[in-house]
Amino acid sequence: MPHSHVSSRVSSSPKRLGAAAVAVLVMALLAACGKGKEPAAGAPAAAAPPPPEVGVVVATPTDVGLVTELPGRLEASRMAEVRARAAGILQERLFREGSDVKAGQPLFRIDSAPYAAASRSAQASLARAEANAAQAKALADRYKPLVEANAVSKQEYANAVASQKAAEADVGVARASVTTANINLGYAAVTAPISGRIGRALVTEGALVGQGETTALAVIQQINPLYVNFTQSANDVLKLRRAMADGQFKRAEGTDAASVRLVLEGGGEYPLPGKLLFSDLTVDASTGQVTLRAELPNPKGELLPGLYVRVKIEQAQVSNAIALPQQAVTRTQQGDTVTVVGADGKMSKRTVKISAARNNQWIVLEGLKAGEQVMVDGFQKLQMMPPGSPVKAVPWTPPNTAATPAAAPASAAASAPAAPASAAK
Repeated sequence: MPHSHVSSRVSSSPKRLGAAAVAVLVMALLAACGKGKEPAAGAPAAAAPPPPEVGVVVATPTDVGLVTELPGRLEASRMAEVRARAAGILQERLFREGSDVKAGQPLFRIDSAPYAAASRSAQASLARAEANAAQAKALADRYKPLVEANAVSKQEYANAVASQKAAEADVGVARASVTTANINLGYAAVTAPISGRIGRALVTEGALVGQGETTALAVIQQINPLYVNFTQSANDVLKLRRAMADGQFKRAEGTDAASVRLVLEGGGEYPLPGKLLFSDLTVDASTGQVTLRAELPNPKGELLPGLYVRVKIEQAQVSNAIALPQQAVTRTQQGDTVTVVGADGKMSKRTVKISAARNNQWIVLEGLKAGEQVMVDGFQKLQMMPPGSPVKAVPWTPPNTAATPAAAPASAAASAPAAPASAAK
């Protein structure tokens, strides 16, 4: 019995020792895992993410032209209606419709037979009057020495002199009749009063024209140069003149002219600039608009009268103004603001004064200093950042001028051969 008891205690002791060993091993592993999560003594903390990049432009004061876009309509610089000044049957058209004609060029021919006959009759009347004048002069010359010798009475001599003057007056009337007849004969050949482009003929051969009134035959328009008539609000004109008088603005080019550009219906800009000719002195009572006129060269005849266009006119210039992209300015009812990025990367809001827009840019008159960095792009990155976080300012490039060869590295990487699986492992 004693022997069996001892043997049972000895057999149970290895089981207890094994359980204890397992418990110690588990505690050692847990301690090792816990130490692995703690940073090593003296090791640096994890680096903070770099500040996000935002696109900025540098405020640069300069002289900026104030461009106003106004509606306008093209008009021929000279226009003449060709009319029949002689009555008769239209016999022939001597031009091609839609072509360019020169001043004095024959256009139509009207039946001239009645006018030729009237001219010959007037010439015959002139010849008879000249003959009567010659006879009266000879009689007066013959009576002159006779009246001095008392061979004829003074009354007879006076009658002879009066007859001579009356005959000379008849000659003058006859000559005027000849001139009138020749003028009417010339009207039978209708010529171009000005140089320009002629439109379609308004009458055809065989029509009776000029009977009772001057019949319109065609229209000639001079389209080089062209006029463009456009209107501007009288209030805008007064504000502009007041700003010039106060020294805020200065006149664009010279004292009486401003550069003018034409925007066509398709959105394209006419390549040749024009010049402002005049501004009307009165305001239209029904619209409150002032009419202005500019002259545009049209050497190729690309522009046609009657075309509706948009006119860009630079009437004034602003000194020391700053041009900013429109997306850099936030416009609200409370005012216009921009975001300025300091040298330390800190951002601040700035209230500015906007004058006008030009080429997708706002003209800033007040609120910015030269050299300040104005944020243009990257506003969406700030939505995920806490307020007051610094940013990194990089020069902003307009989208249409940004370089786009970014796909080259990716294509090169795609074309490179893949590494073997063993090397990857």
